[in-house]
Amino acid sequence: MSLGGRTSLGGRTSLGGRTFLGDRTSSRGSMSFGRRMAGKVLGIITALFFFAMIFPFVVLVSGSLMGRQEMSELFGAVFSGQSGQAGFRLFPMYPTLRAYVRLLLDSPEYFTAFWNSFIHTAGVLGGQLLTAVPAAWAFAQFRFPGKRVLWMLYLLLMLLPFQVTMVSGYLVLNTLHLLDTRWAVILPGAFSTLPVFILQKTFAGIPKEVTEAAQIDGAGPLRIFFTIGLPLGKPGIFSILILGFLEYWNAIEQPMTYLRAEELRPLSLYLPQMVNIETAAAFAASIVTLLPAFLLFFSGQDNLERGIAMSGGYSGGGENG
Repeated sequence: MSLGGRTSLGGRTSLGGRTFLGDRTSSRGSMSFGRRMAGKVLGIITALFFFAMIFPFVVLVSGSLMGRQEMSELFGAVFSGQSGQAGFRLFPMYPTLRAYVRLLLDSPEYFTAFWNSFIHTAGVLGGQLLTAVPAAWAFAQFRFPGKRVLWMLYLLLMLLPFQVTMVSGYLVLNTLHLLDTRWAVILPGAFSTLPVFILQKTFAGIPKEVTEAAQIDGAGPLRIFFTIGLPLGKPGIFSILILGFLEYWNAIEQPMTYLRAEELRPLSLYLPQMVNIETAAAFAASIVTLLPAFLLFFSGQDNLERGIAMSGGYSGGGENG
């Protein structure tokens, strides 16, 4: 059909030598509408997941600001065995800081447990720096007999959960007379295989030309390790420290298995006992316990992301041995 120099054929329109495809335009419009709908659905799902993750933290903050009477009314059915149902208030009716005052000024047991957690975590992280960093550098940069077999053994040990090695670890520590001491928690964590796995791939990503140039300039293995390996592998080292802190600051199974003395138990074992004594103080203690991990994670988030990105991709234990 022709009208005033314009020709229309089905969904295609020709005007002055230009051709317009009506069907294609409508198809693009429907695709754009579908993308907008998919974006909205994903946004709703993300918001629901965020709410599910943040809700326990909101309950902790709200409960830590409640008085005894209000706490008993809302959570007495859960913690005290009272009849009725548990409730929840986003904002306390009568906010108070008494729980924090009792915790920080009148709870010496809490500070003992806090100090135990700090010693255990610092000991494990220090041990990992002394063992995992050199081991990962050796796997990434050197060739030695049995290297691939040893690397596969590392991977196997990394995949085994604590429940599998718990009995054998208990027997070894008992033979060494280390049970019920701080070393029973520190030594197994210091020789963990996961930091080696992460750092090996970080060090393997260092260009070989850099280390070869240093060798040509007369640098020995130790100098290359300290002047090239450690600076370039800093993101990976920070990532294992952050991940290790988050793991051992909240460790439950290892202290519960290897420690019997109450004065050696960390926060992860002390907090459940506080609930039966003072619920509001237990909520406040949970908030204070979260703060070191919270601050460390957000202050080192960039290094954690860079370290994990640098360790991406399986490298097979570095050079073939």
